[in-house]
Amino acid sequence: MNDITADNTSFKPSLGLFDSTMIVAGSMIGSGIFIVSADMLKEVGSAGWLLTAWLITGFMTLTAAVSYGELSAMFPKAGGQYVYLKEAYNPLVGFLYGWSFFAVIQTGTIAAVAVAFAKFGGYFFPSLIWEDANTFNLLGLHVHYAQLVAIVLIIILTFINTKGIEAGKIIQTIFTSTKLISLFGLILAGFITFKWNTWHLNWQNAWTVQHITKTATGISFEPLLMGAALGAMASAMVGSIFSSDAWNNVTFIAGEIKNPKRNIGLSLFLGTLIVTVIYILINVVYLANVPLTDLAFAKDNRVALSASEAIFGASGTIIIALMIMVSTFGCNNGLILAGARVYYTMSKDQLFFKNASKLNKSSVPEWALWIQCAMACALCLSGKYGDLLDMVSFIVVIFYVLTIAGIFILRKKRPDAERPYKAFGYPVLPIIYILLGVAFCTLLIIYKPQFTWPGLIITLIGIPLYYLAVRNKTTTE
Repeated sequence: MNDITADNTSFKPSLGLFDSTMIVAGSMIGSGIFIVSADMLKEVGSAGWLLTAWLITGFMTLTAAVSYGELSAMFPKAGGQYVYLKEAYNPLVGFLYGWSFFAVIQTGTIAAVAVAFAKFGGYFFPSLIWEDANTFNLLGLHVHYAQLVAIVLIIILTFINTKGIEAGKIIQTIFTSTKLISLFGLILAGFITFKWNTWHLNWQNAWTVQHITKTATGISFEPLLMGAALGAMASAMVGSIFSSDAWNNVTFIAGEIKNPKRNIGLSLFLGTLIVTVIYILINVVYLANVPLTDLAFAKDNRVALSASEAIFGASGTIIIALMIMVSTFGCNNGLILAGARVYYTMSKDQLFFKNASKLNKSSVPEWALWIQCAMACALCLSGKYGDLLDMVSFIVVIFYVLTIAGIFILRKKRPDAERPYKAFGYPVLPIIYILLGVAFCTLLIIYKPQFTWPGLIITLIGIPLYYLAVRNKTTTE
């Protein structure tokens, strides 16, 4: 392990625009796009509303990304969203984000993506298949071998990232480039094999919101009234928002980006645009090659496998399993690389463990990387992919709404502050995002409370923790 007490006091700017864009795209594309459309279809029950959910999510993501460009240019330093919330509101709001980020947002996503990597490894190593036979007892816990592999993956990537930003950058560039090329290849193949009969059948009743359920007697469709339909759309978008999250990770490593006032905002736009286009086209490929009900009830929700088998035949299973493993490996590298910088900045503010503010001889916050690793590994053992997905989406949208609202607050509080880049479409696009985000969260509270209360409780636990940290900070000064 590197010496975390080495006399390094600042990050080394070594990431260019291409590297930053790869971090944005690589952190976004994990396992979600290969899986979540199945549950989304169960909620909305039609091709039109499935694509609408992805289009709304894409619009929200792009709008947030170009809005964050203004904030990243104003505060081009490590910590990203934590810093923006602290500056726009107060240290408590910033801390609540940082605490939620550590407790579930970042670490929960790392855990979910790592478990997905291991589960798809089951196509090559049967002991990783998610079934009771592939388990063992560990300190009273029933542990799957896939969970063990997920933990090993997190530890390995954490170790690599303690060796410096260059090591993490190389992995990110290689794996993100590979998965982007692979995804575009899948899209091209899907359009070549475009099955027009399947496409037309899937677009029957395309604009009827309906629950799809599977019973012993067959598959049933239950049309929904307006209120329930809106709730179903919000529930479906949990999946698409989770799959599109982590685009803001590049803001956490601002201190290591060359010309951050230009490159962060530009990489946010380019990265989110690339991924949004891929996500829409991939879902078109799904609908063009596989019947709607087969997508909704794909085995273990693996819609990409169903599509790949329809496109490539029997070899499709191996192709898509490899793609998902490459995708999740690269995604987790980006998440691990960026996340620790938030704890570093919080520690600098004396609101996190003191050792997290130290850089090792490779100019990275090694202690913060390892504490993040420990939390993510614990979550690997504690929850399922779906549970983490549901919990994360609600919390992150709340904080995105607060952050984008912070643009309006900062324009009033600091009208003369330097703004090398201003939010595109201000004030219209940020207002639209805020309205959509509030509507999404409100609908989840009303119609899917089980998606909201665990995340809210975790966030609110941060309030007493903040005042405890402030008290400790006061007594040590």
